Amino acid sequence: MSAAIIRLKTAIENAEAILVGAGSGFSTAAGYTYSGKRFHQHFADFIGKYHFGDMYSAGFYPFPTPEEKWAYWSRHIYYNRYDQPESPVHKALLQLLQGKDYFVLTTNVDHLFQNNGFDKQRLFYTQGDYGLWQCQTPCHHQTYDNEDTVRRMIKEQRNMKIPTELVPHCPVCGEEMEMNLRADASFVEDEGWHAAAARYHDFLSKHQTGSILYLELGVGMNTPGIIKFPFWKMTAANPQATYICLNKGEAGSPHEIKRQSILMDDDIASVLHELLRERRETP
Repeated sequence: MSAAIIRLKTAIENAEAILVGAGSGFSTAAGYTYSGKRFHQHFADFIGKYHFGDMYSAGFYPFPTPEEKWAYWSRHIYYNRYDQPESPVHKALLQLLQGKDYFVLTTNVDHLFQNNGFDKQRLFYTQGDYGLWQCQTPCHHQTYDNEDTVRRMIKEQRNMKIPTELVPHCPVCGEEMEMNLRADASFVEDEGWHAAAARYHDFLSKHQTGSILYLELGVGMNTPGIIKFPFWKMTAANPQATYICLNKGEAGSPHEIKRQSILMDDDIASVLHELLRERRETP
């Protein structure tokens, strides 16, 4: 094993608690890429018409009609939220966390953690959920499960359009619904969101001191104020804390916590599976 793997293995074994911070790079490591083969496989018609380069940027396109918008978005939701094969990467992380007091803070909205066996009470999806809609206004702070309607949209869409009667509307004011994804101040933080936030803050309060491991996986600089910067700050405030950054091409930390940091510019899936193999082989 490399020196970094040895340090990482030891840090996990010795930690009293582990706070996982997962960004988009973690879903990418699980195969949920937003461009390339997977994008072309499911969106060839939209790519041909609009020359989209990836699913993320396509989501911001001002489609000319609601029927076309929801034809695109139903596919986006379905292939990133409901059509999910088991993720060996998430399963490996879960096995590494067994026996530890852990919590997962993630900016990902694909539900891969919960769908791969993580305890819902130990998850906080800060940026929303592909499986939820909200009023676009919003006229009230409630979200709505979209699975049944999305599956109908997938089944019944033709020529890049869904039937007009499937366009989702708010049951309160009648305005069109929108994704429950944090893009601006209209994002609805519903009852479930606040309950998860409270559990997260309870975890932080419980582990302000002691041997806590801040395990950052695939977090870039898109929204560093949610995971990366707080992890740095909490590590600096606790001499017994360890900060681990595992991110291909973007592994770094401030000089102030250099001695407490383990930085791995490597493939997340490979590292987690190597750790798991080592754990199984160690007597």
